[in-house]
Amino acid sequence: MLKTFRIGGIHPKENKFSAGRAIESIEIPDEVVVPLAQHIGAPCQPVVKRGDEVKVGTLLGKSVGFVSANIHSPVSGKVKKIDSALDASGYKRNAVVIAVEGDEWDEQIDRSEALVRECNLSAKEIIEKISAAGIVGMGGATFPTHVKLTPPPGTKAEVLIINGVECEPYLTADHTLMMEKTEEVLVGIQLLMRAVNVNRAVVGIENNKPDAIKKFAQAAKSYKGIEVQALKVQYPQGGEKQLIDAVIRRQVPSGALPISVGAVVQNVGTAFAVYEAVQKNKPLIERIVTVTGKDVAKPCNVLSRIGIPLSKLIEHAGGLPETTGKVVSGGPMMGKAVASIEIPVTKGTSGILIVPTLEARRKQMKDCIKCAKCVSVCPMGINPTTLMTLTEYEEWDKAEKERIFDCIECGSCSFTCPSDRPLLDYIRLGKGKVMGIMRARKN
Repeated sequence: MLKTFRIGGIHPKENKFSAGRAIESIEIPDEVVVPLAQHIGAPCQPVVKRGDEVKVGTLLGKSVGFVSANIHSPVSGKVKKIDSALDASGYKRNAVVIAVEGDEWDEQIDRSEALVRECNLSAKEIIEKISAAGIVGMGGATFPTHVKLTPPPGTKAEVLIINGVECEPYLTADHTLMMEKTEEVLVGIQLLMRAVNVNRAVVGIENNKPDAIKKFAQAAKSYKGIEVQALKVQYPQGGEKQLIDAVIRRQVPSGALPISVGAVVQNVGTAFAVYEAVQKNKPLIERIVTVTGKDVAKPCNVLSRIGIPLSKLIEHAGGLPETTGKVVSGGPMMGKAVASIEIPVTKGTSGILIVPTLEARRKQMKDCIKCAKCVSVCPMGINPTTLMTLTEYEEWDKAEKERIFDCIECGSCSFTCPSDRPLLDYIRLGKGKVMGIMRARKN
């Protein structure tokens, strides 16, 4: 019997229209906008100025804290300005604007396709290279990878879990990567195993990707300590705590980190980025993005440089359909609608979903009928309708006691609510307020 996590979960329509589509390249525009905050944590400090010449791989922004990640130039050319620019959140943040000239790469980057398996670096040296390359979680969370690989004192990793689930409907970037870059991902997993000093790694893949399961299982035979676990299709299995429960049957306590149960979780895209950083000296300057939607002419998986506007990727997929109601950065469950398609691709841009008008319209909210469906599907075992009410009335102490901070914002509650109540919207607001209060209490 296939494994899955044990609390809650749903199974929305998968709509993987771009599955099986090979990775496509996209033309670089005349100008790119590179945000200096593409990760959880402190924004980078710019280390370039107007008029500076840059190559692909040149450092643009240096991390100023432990929880931060360097930013590198995805193109070659000249810095036009450092200015505020709109990002996916709808806010203006500092960014480096570069006028593109040619495509000249930093000499240290190995651009060959040759697989490099051997590595004689120590764990510390691997983590240092990952940090220097600005690697972050590629599943969408964008948590700096070098931080995850440095467990707090008194904790020890026992197993590395690789997230190849891609449970979000529509998205196929990870699936495509696993099929086309299998060996590189496996080498990246070995490097991550060495970095956290574990002898076992498990790659979790949902069984709606039988080709990826078969290919990884076969290739993993040549890599000591790496195994592949086929999982039942269940959303949100890509959540760290849900994946840990599914793979090793350990449940992370409320408010705790995965390392508390001996696990470190990394996305397959992160493993590939680690391979490129450590073995090829290549910083994180591009990623695979799924461009999709029910009415999109050519759903595709595009290898895009950071800083290219979403509009260019949408053009590559056939342009905005006439039926477009909204454009979402990410998937339909956890993604967020964007204010403009001129915002740039960032390290966390896993997908661009174009939603038809009829589906984009918010339905009128009705009274809660106390059916408890939202409670039964919540993968964190919390009460979404209670948390929505507490947020409405600004009962922050009670919201904290009801564990609002444990919400992973998967949207299962809103998806299943027969009264069309915007549960997640309210919980996001309340969670932000409560976590701000909790941080202030610690300072």
